Amino acid sequence: MSTNHRKGKSVLYISLLLTVVFILWGIFFKKNLTYVTNNIYGYTIDYLGWIYLASALFFVLFSVYLLFSKYGRIRLGKETDRPEFKTSSWLAMLFGAGMGIGIVYWSVAEPVTHYVNPPYGEGFTDASAKLAMKYTFFHWGLHPWAIYAVIGLALAFFQYNKKLPASISSAFYPLLGDKIYGPIGKTIDILAVFATVFGIATSLGFGALQISGGFNTLFDVPNTLTLQIIIIAAATILFLISITTGLEKGIQYLSNTAMILSFLIMLLVLILGPTFFIFNLFFNSLGNYLNDFLEMSLRSAPFSKGEWIGNWTLFYWAWWIAWAPFVGMFIARVSKGRTIKEFILGVLVAPTLGTCFWIAIFGGTGLHFVQNLGNHELANKIADNVSLSIFYLFDQLPFSTVLSMIGLLVVITYYITVADTSTFVLGMLSESGNLNPSNKIKITWGVIQSLVAIVLLAAGGLTVLQTVSIATALPFAIIMVFMCWSLVKGLRHEVKKKSIEKK
Repeated sequence: MSTNHRKGKSVLYISLLLTVVFILWGIFFKKNLTYVTNNIYGYTIDYLGWIYLASALFFVLFSVYLLFSKYGRIRLGKETDRPEFKTSSWLAMLFGAGMGIGIVYWSVAEPVTHYVNPPYGEGFTDASAKLAMKYTFFHWGLHPWAIYAVIGLALAFFQYNKKLPASISSAFYPLLGDKIYGPIGKTIDILAVFATVFGIATSLGFGALQISGGFNTLFDVPNTLTLQIIIIAAATILFLISITTGLEKGIQYLSNTAMILSFLIMLLVLILGPTFFIFNLFFNSLGNYLNDFLEMSLRSAPFSKGEWIGNWTLFYWAWWIAWAPFVGMFIARVSKGRTIKEFILGVLVAPTLGTCFWIAIFGGTGLHFVQNLGNHELANKIADNVSLSIFYLFDQLPFSTVLSMIGLLVVITYYITVADTSTFVLGMLSESGNLNPSNKIKITWGVIQSLVAIVLLAAGGLTVLQTVSIATALPFAIIMVFMCWSLVKGLRHEVKKKSIEKK
């Protein structure tokens, strides 16, 4: 048995054991789980939140540095390799993998919630409306895409240029050498698996909340925990069928359908909503976001309890970091043949603009109704029940039932696709970069990530989802900083090697 194979088995078994222990903890000691996670959350916010703020800003600056550096000309793979996918398809896949369910869930809820409860100042004012859009752009803009860019680029470079296994620990070869196959490498891979499980479970929890809200709105089905568990169970069966039967075309069809439906619903809301207001809001909010970028990036509210920062900014940074191994692995898979400059432009710049435009359409339309038209009752409804926010918005527009049906279909298709692809990536991560993990491993992870989502929802819903994400992502944030150092060392070696070859 090879060293790499033994490593894969140990990573798999330890990751499974830790995750199963967490599930049992949540089932049999729910109150204790809630108590412990809340204490970890409080400690992290009060004393360690600056690590998230500093590291996330560093990833943005590091990505911009790579964009303009001499390394930008390096191609991911051989010099003769060319991209496997057209740029338009590549960008569509990046957007779907990087945001998916989350952007549908929060695009209305977050701006309206910030309008009601801003990070500072009075709510229900013109100033809080401006802050609401600026901070929503901030949370969904350059920072998350920079986190994805760093890990995706490192994985792609060491996989395609250095011929190392498609695992997180491979990105540390310049620092650790063959130790990536030993206990240190195993620990890195286990943390990556653990962070991914909870990052995905958080999204599956959000998705279940939104789907159950859609069923409640459209079919008057009681929106209960039981319904949410049934939704997770049904979705699990669907994506497990696709895994075991190898229906890659089916999943590709689902992904394409989700993107088509997303563009359709975006266009409909743009046309049926306050069109000119949306365009004005997009450019104004983009300017405010870029102008105050550094101040927002480093804001930790040391003279107050910092609850708003913890509930929003730190939660988001932790969520993106927890998602990073999964999304990074996917981005690396579809980016072979592109130069580093193309990669950074495609992963950092283009999706940021697309995400901000989506938020301007949905969040801007929501703010139009609650602020410009003075519908404070709608604002409070959205702030109190964020999972129903997009359906509350559709109720204000013509053809609301049609919009709600399309919106529900978008969430369901994203849900199944994300669950399926994340299960595949978890199989890769826990089998030392095996590009074709066994069905047994994929089924195991599929069931486990659904169980984690159920346990988190049962233990306290959104609050526990947030606290666990923040706690599990902290070690991986530090690991990613060292990954940047390792990547620079690898790139320097690559430039030096090419220089010698030319001579």
